[in-house]
Amino acid sequence: MSASPSALAPFRVRAFRYQWPADLATSWAFEMETLILGWYVLTETRSVLMLTIFASLLYVGTLLSPMFGVMGDRIGHRKVLCGMRMMYAALASVLMIAALLGQVTPTLVLMVTALLGLIKPSDIGMRTALVGETMPPQHLMAAMGIQRTTQDSARIAGALSGAGLVALLGMGYAYVAVVSFYIVSVVLTLRAGGERSSNQARAAQQATPWRDLREGLSYVWRTPHLKATMLFAFLLNLTAFPLFTGLMPYVAKEVYGATQATLGTMVASAATGSLLGSIFMSRFGNIFAPARAMLVCGALWLIVLLFFAQTRSPAEGLPLLFLAGIAQTMGLIPINALLLRSSDERYRGRIMGIRMMAIYGNLPGLLIAAPLIANYGYAVMATVYCVFGVLVTVAIALWWRRQLWQHDAAANRR
Repeated sequence: MSASPSALAPFRVRAFRYQWPADLATSWAFEMETLILGWYVLTETRSVLMLTIFASLLYVGTLLSPMFGVMGDRIGHRKVLCGMRMMYAALASVLMIAALLGQVTPTLVLMVTALLGLIKPSDIGMRTALVGETMPPQHLMAAMGIQRTTQDSARIAGALSGAGLVALLGMGYAYVAVVSFYIVSVVLTLRAGGERSSNQARAAQQATPWRDLREGLSYVWRTPHLKATMLFAFLLNLTAFPLFTGLMPYVAKEVYGATQATLGTMVASAATGSLLGSIFMSRFGNIFAPARAMLVCGALWLIVLLFFAQTRSPAEGLPLLFLAGIAQTMGLIPINALLLRSSDERYRGRIMGIRMMAIYGNLPGLLIAAPLIANYGYAVMATVYCVFGVLVTVAIALWWRRQLWQHDAAANRR
């Protein structure tokens, strides 16, 4: 099958022209905030356990993600997304004021992070559902690739600017930029998305939220390729993401003996690879069978991270982080395209909410990592995670080979 005639075709949709910059501003704020606070917690507490607790708190709300999906299906994904982003701005404002007054403490940071973590994990699911609501099916893979660039470019700019602003202006003024990005995202999100049909509104009034949630969970459970995809997403969050995001400050400071600037460079290197992968998928993603692409690229991501775990200097690690970024995004983009393309649109918000619940894998992944690092070292911990991840990936591919590997399977529809 040939590639999409235009990688920029999604921008012909008016709603997407507003949503893309709104998502970009949100992602930039997320990355800046995570880097600023992660480094602050590690520096102030000098504890990898506290770092993993901080990173884990960012995902405490993953179990609530299906309910955000239910709300999106009932009242509209745009309204839910706007409300979420208003809350991000309010929480960031608390830390901004505290930092400007010199009153920031690790306890305050963890408290605000816990509140943010109740909402933040659902953002990607809601923005993806909003794209699915407005985008023609033939442009969906390209839209997923373009939408993914908001996160990847944010990891580059957010990492470098976050570290640079803190070093230059201090934490308080760095947070002025974070709050500004959140406010811009709210304004633009108000113009994104479409209107819900009267049929959808009537259906939402006739059912209770809990019934909606049960129907969504039952639909996923009864559909083998959706169930397998959700399990695979959970596996990547359990094994790969802790190494690729949450533990990066530990590698920079304790393994490499480097500074916050080096941490920013490491994050930017990984994000540059992810950005190139996103651009490639936005142009040529339609030539890949989605389920096969997610399995192969997900396994490659883990293999590259296995080699990264053995490095002892930034010179060795940066090229591998770049390659890991490419594999990561080429494995994750097909997951969302598969879920939206091969499922009933009535369940779109709930399916993406359940998809975001897979992010919960980060929580045990990070918390288990801390004692393993303390007893055996980072390299051993990361090796165990990567080998386990690859073995389970192979098991998933074999168990659901008819639903995930055959060319004519619904999960490989292009």
